[in-house]
Amino acid sequence: MELASKYNPADVEGKWYQYWLDHKLFSSKPDGREPYTVVIPPPNVTGVLHMGHMLNNTIQDILVRRARMEGKNACWVPGTDHASIATEAKVVNKLAAQGIKKTDLTRDEFLKHAWEWTDEHGGIILKQLRKLGASCDWDRTAFTMDEKRSESVLKVFVDLYNKGLIYRGVRMVNWDPKALTALSDEEVIYKEEHSKLYYLRYYVADDDMSGETGAEGEVVHRDASGKRYAVVATTRPETIMGDTAMCINPADPKNQWLKGKKVIVPLVNRIIPVIQDDYVDVEFGTGCLKVTPAHDVNDYMLGEKYNLPTIDIFNDNGTLSEAAGLYVGMDRFDVREQIEKDLQDAGLLEKVEAYTNKVGFSERTSVAIEPKLSMQWFLKMQHFADMALPPVMNDELKFYPAKYKNTYKNWLENIKDWCISRQLWWGHRIPAYFLPEGGYVVAATPEEALKLAREKTGNPALKPEDLRQDEDCLDTWFSSWLWPISLFDGILNPGNEEINYYYPTSDLVTGPDIIFFWVARMIMAGYEYEGKMPFKNVYFTGIVRDKLGRKMSKSLGNSPDPLDLIATYGADGVRMGMMLSAPAGNDILFDDALCEQGRNFNNKIWNAFRLIKGWEVSSEVAMPEAAELAMRWFDSKQNVVAAEVADLFGKYRLSEALMAVYKLFWDEFSSWYLEMIKPAYGQPINKKVYDTTIGFFDNLLHLLHPFMPFITEELWQHIVDRKDGESLMVSPISMSTEVDEAFVQQFEVVKEVISNVRSIRLQKNIAQKEALELQVVGENPVAAFDAVIMKMCNLSAVTAVEAKADGAAAFMVGTTEYAVPLGNMIDVEVEIARMEAELKHKEGFLQGVLKKLGNEKFVNNAPANVLEMERKKQADAESIINSLKESIAALRKA
Repeated sequence: MELASKYNPADVEGKWYQYWLDHKLFSSKPDGREPYTVVIPPPNVTGVLHMGHMLNNTIQDILVRRARMEGKNACWVPGTDHASIATEAKVVNKLAAQGIKKTDLTRDEFLKHAWEWTDEHGGIILKQLRKLGASCDWDRTAFTMDEKRSESVLKVFVDLYNKGLIYRGVRMVNWDPKALTALSDEEVIYKEEHSKLYYLRYYVADDDMSGETGAEGEVVHRDASGKRYAVVATTRPETIMGDTAMCINPADPKNQWLKGKKVIVPLVNRIIPVIQDDYVDVEFGTGCLKVTPAHDVNDYMLGEKYNLPTIDIFNDNGTLSEAAGLYVGMDRFDVREQIEKDLQDAGLLEKVEAYTNKVGFSERTSVAIEPKLSMQWFLKMQHFADMALPPVMNDELKFYPAKYKNTYKNWLENIKDWCISRQLWWGHRIPAYFLPEGGYVVAATPEEALKLAREKTGNPALKPEDLRQDEDCLDTWFSSWLWPISLFDGILNPGNEEINYYYPTSDLVTGPDIIFFWVARMIMAGYEYEGKMPFKNVYFTGIVRDKLGRKMSKSLGNSPDPLDLIATYGADGVRMGMMLSAPAGNDILFDDALCEQGRNFNNKIWNAFRLIKGWEVSSEVAMPEAAELAMRWFDSKQNVVAAEVADLFGKYRLSEALMAVYKLFWDEFSSWYLEMIKPAYGQPINKKVYDTTIGFFDNLLHLLHPFMPFITEELWQHIVDRKDGESLMVSPISMSTEVDEAFVQQFEVVKEVISNVRSIRLQKNIAQKEALELQVVGENPVAAFDAVIMKMCNLSAVTAVEAKADGAAAFMVGTTEYAVPLGNMIDVEVEIARMEAELKHKEGFLQGVLKKLGNEKFVNNAPANVLEMERKKQADAESIINSLKESIAALRKA
């Protein structure tokens, strides 16, 4: 195959991805090798690829490809999540655009539309991942609502119900008025809002006007007519229609006068009792708390404790219900605006203050949630928390970075029961069946439910139509918490060959934002159903932000289309751009310039290979000493970096691993090694040198492949003629671990010497074709490398001298002085003029430093490190000035 003069990703990426698919190189079956298993965090079936997916899946692919090259049986299982709330919303909106309301359809009719939507959109994101190079075993693609996963979910529900861990009851839940469903606590995002604190007047009922003056410490409010009232501060005046009590703290001196009283709810005119409980914060507002049991979780607890009535004033969509009696049918936020005016007009609004508080919003629909009393299904969580906490805290299951252990610990130690039911049709329908005379049975199938119902009722004549299945479906996370088990059929077919081989999986790559939703719950399910952890390591990615630090989003317009990036920079360039800025657990400041750097690196790799392949090779030509030294050095250097990369992979420091390989290729291989072995123009290269260089290039491709799979495969296939089906992807890394550390260290000195000589040539404007001499004053510590220094610097000789030549340009490397005699190489007068100008500048700089150090106030008050820095500036300037004076004198003498 002939290599194109320029690298064009479009010519390479699709070709090799299809090659890998055609030869089943992503496929995995249990065998005798060590398994390496990764399950994809299933993206929403309705989704398209965004930058977060790009980062997450690039990291997974790097880990999987590295494992394959290490000889492991790598199995990366892809799939999608049915995403109940998001998908149902998409389908409802699509139907609305056609003039169809969900409420006009039967459940089966609606689900037909939902499946059509899923079939149309479901595979988009997985197809897009192929463009990125994701090496998933596509034959294993799963969906959280496919037959196997659905049966697994129902089996687990029944099992946990029979164990007494699932229960049904009326509880205060987070209600999403847009999605019309309950949410778990983890699906509520709290945001700081600038709102108002409304101070409302609750007049004392049947006030006999006694107590003209309150007792000491009491705060008694009166209007112009002398009527007494209490003041309640609230951020939600629209909920007063649900008030059934006022509560004060029994130890609060300012409100003692309210004990035993009844007050009137403003506008509503309902008379409610004043109760006492030390739950009330004496310092907040006025110390008087309105109690609305149906619309606040803490008020609900007070209502239960004091047997208060419960009035639910909201419809499911956030409008006011008939029970409110006022503002019926109005939206809750419109009511808030209107009620402020009405309270003001009625003389029932004491005052309004600006107030900053935290408000809960639905993670899915971004609307403010409503606390709501609702009949729901719950999973008891303490049992699971007790199992899931120790392995993470003991580092049996490791988090990277480890800082997330504390986040995990805090949640598990304050665990609440999980509300697992959702008032949706798209999802796994709860397998509970209600009986004609009340009560219910729980069973995985209608047939099993009928059998249980007949047993429970003692009525063998019950028919299927006599049972009514629960309308609700399960929280989406109730299926994905089983993901690492259900993907290998561990729920329906426990102990099968695949679950025994692939489980526990190796690494999970995910975002810290779903540590509670998914990571913790998978750990819980793993111990419940497999008796062990679901994965050994969790790598938490950061959030992808733009270069200004803003989270990428469609609304801000700061999120590039990943496919556009791939089209512009190539998949390898984008992968590299992502990884250069992606340390584990830290936010990623993404900039297109990083992808450009990745594309430039591709070009560097391509051109280096073309350079090597363009050399004429000969067995007859002698091996230059410089090339022999270069090979010995790079052999050790690559092994040093390979060991470093292995160590960094073990610590999941993938960005650093990439940077180490990048520097090895760009700096050490291209800038140093190739320059040292390059034959003179038009001359052949020694065959042994060539073969060794090709071997080094092969090693570099192995190190780079997990990060940049396409270009590395293309070039690896060009190194020699490969058999059909061969691939770098499954070619093992076989580098030596031998390192001549002393030799490598010496070579760093050699590089410094070469750089200094090149700087002199540049400063003095001496042409490259002009051969120079290098003098070493005293003993030469790197004499063994003279051949390399001479080639790289175009030297006629390296000479050991007692003293440097007059007018020579000198430099120090370590404790050794080197000098380059300039002779007739430079225009003496021009050089003296340049040095005198530099001398004048340095002397001026030194005067500034001395003036500062001569200022007694500065010296007495400046921190020690600042003083030390100024004195160092003085010493450095004085040294340079002396050196310049010596050089000028030597040039004049010469």
